[in-house]
Amino acid sequence: MMPNSQPKPSRRGFFLSASVAGAAVASAGWLKTNTPAAVAESPKPAPEKGGGYTLSAHVQHYYRTTRV
Repeated sequence: MMPNSQPKPSRRGFFLSASVAGAAVASAGWLKTNTPAAVAESPKPAPEKGGGYTLSAHVQHYYRTTRV
């Protein structure tokens, strides 16, 4: 009878292969999504008399959460 020429699969080899494959998938996704925007939006001009503060819904929600 001929001995088996393939080595017995090990747990260490499995986890090494899985981590390499995971890193490849993550880097491929990162490269695909990190492309710079073609046109950057220009910032709003500063208010003439200062007072750039606006009481938005987000700010009102924050104030409600800080009340005791």
